[in-house]
Parts: sequence; structure tokens; C-alpha cells
Amino acid sequence: MSQNKNALIRYKTIDKCLQNKYRTWTLEDLIEACSEALFEYEGRENSISKRTIQMDIQLMRSEKLGYNAPIVVYDKKYYKYEDDEFSITDIPLTETDMNVLTETVSMLKQFKDFSLFNDVSDILQRLEDKIYAEKSHTKPVIYLDKNDNLKGLHYLDEIYQAIIKKVTLVITYKSFKSIEESKFHFHPFILKEFNNRWFLIGKRKGSAPVSNLALDRIISIDYDFNLPYLEEDFDAESFYKNIIGVTVNSGLQPRRIELWVNPENAPYVLTKPLHQSQRLIQENEDKSVIVHLFISPNYEMERLLLGFGDGIEILRPENLRNRMKKILQKALNRYDE
Repeated sequence: MSQNKNALIRYKTIDKCLQNKYRTWTLEDLIEACSEALFEYEGRENSISKRTIQMDIQLMRSEKLGYNAPIVVYDKKYYKYEDDEFSITDIPLTETDMNVLTETVSMLKQFKDFSLFNDVSDILQRLEDKIYAEKSHTKPVIYLDKNDNLKGLHYLDEIYQAIIKKVTLVITYKSFKSIEESKFHFHPFILKEFNNRWFLIGKRKGSAPVSNLALDRIISIDYDFNLPYLEEDFDAESFYKNIIGVTVNSGLQPRRIELWVNPENAPYVLTKPLHQSQRLIQENEDKSVIVHLFISPNYEMERLLLGFGDGIEILRPENLRNRMKKILQKALNRYDE
């Protein structure tokens, strides 16, 4: 890993530590936290000197990196942010930054009617909101869900580069069901986000089915430049057309799933369809509705439907109705116990 990337990981780790106001942080604590972060990233031990972390803190305090972090020492050994709300990930934009962003947004908006730019309209809206908030010294009005504590996000750029450069990965992985970690070659096709989690989609070898790996279960990533990358015309739109989420059960054909939705949840389901195949079949006098989906059942679909509790009833197919009934009955039995 480059020294610059090492340093960025240390800065981000120190920042995360000092944001935690519920414990004290000595220099030794920060060294240990940075060592663990680099180990998680590289999968091997990294020796970090006391001098390195001291220099990191000095750089974070300075204008050189643009952080101007208000790091102070109290009781002659504990480090903290003097401003409890400070974070290097939320530094104000400079005047130059804002001018560049304003020009960039204006330029991109000229292409708003061009089909290739349809997917970036919301990004432009967020950028405009950020620029306005900085210039007017007001709070942003657009907030998005994010999970800063999600593991594996630091692999995103590495995997992205491997995909576009068509490089075979060597991945050390440990699923939730596995007792031990495993190491294998993987040919990456795409990155997919679902429900605030990221997944790597690809194949272990040519004869293997397409599979997904959760980034938060990846232990380490390496490259094998000697093993040719598996060139395959993978069509993500077609592959995920008939499912919710990321789990595609090979050999399982999509089927018609009919749902009754109670009056309270009907407006939500109608205005935000559960799947692109959703169709309204019947509106009842009590404002409940019947809809159908044409999808392949999977784990993510079950979790989504169970999340509605008594707001949704599966009418057909019978086997799926019975399966969900058993799951709900088990849940009810736990409360009875």
C-alpha cells in the first residue's frame, strides 16, 4: 500500500477516535487503533512508531492538509478535540472549492436532459445544497442515510480499480456462517449496494455461478496478475431484473406473488413499489389493496415482507404463504415464552 494511503487511514482513524467522547485517548491508544485499522485493511501487522502518530497529529492540526484540527492535550497525556463537534470529514469548503464546484455543477446541469446523466441529477442536487449551505452559513437541507461504522468500505476504491482494469483478485473472506476464513481467486464484475451494504459480484472461476461477497466480510484483498481475468459479458440489469436485493438463486424461475396490503401501508407500497414488476390488481372499499410481483423469492424479499408485520399478507403462492406463516408463528412463540 502507498505511504499516502497509509497516512490517510491513520488520519481517519485518529479522527474517529477523538470523536468518541466517552473514553480517553492516550498516544499509545491512538497507535493501537491505527495499527488495527491498517491490519484490517492490509491483513498484516503494521509497525507504527510513536513519532509517526505525533507527526500525524501535528499535520492534522496544521493548515497543510486543510484540516486545522483543534486537537488538544489535557492532563499532560490525553488527546481530544477542543470542539466536540469537529471532524476532518466535515471540514468547510474553501472559497476556491466552492467556485470550482459551482462551475462544475452549472456545466453538468446543461446535460440534464441527456439520458446518460439521468442518474446524477440527485448528486447535482446534493452538491448544490452543500454549496448553498457553505456560502450562506446555513445548515444543509438534504440529508441521506449513511453508516460510517460499516466495515469494508475502504475496499471500494481498490475493487473499483480492479474491475475497470480487469485484474483477478485474491480474497480472504469469512462469511457469517463460516467457522474459519477462506482464501480464493475472484473475478470481479460489478459493485452493488443494497440496504446500506456493499457487495462485490463476480465469479471464482469460469464454470462457477455468479456469486456475491459482502464487503464487510472481506478480511483482505490481494492481486494475481498472472491469472488471466475472466472476460464475461455480464449484464447486471438482466441478472437482477427479477429479484429484490442481491441473492440470485440459480435455477429458480420468477413467479407471480400476490399480496394483500392493509389500508395503513397501501399508500407507501403504491407510491414506492416493492419491485419494478409490481402491479395493482384490486382496490378494496376499506382502502386496502391487492398487488402482485413477478420475482424469484429470496432472503432479502422475505426480510422486506416480514418488515411490514401484520400490514402485508401473502395470498399466493401457497408454499411461500406457508413458509412465511411458519416464520411468524415462531416469532409469536418467542413472545409467548
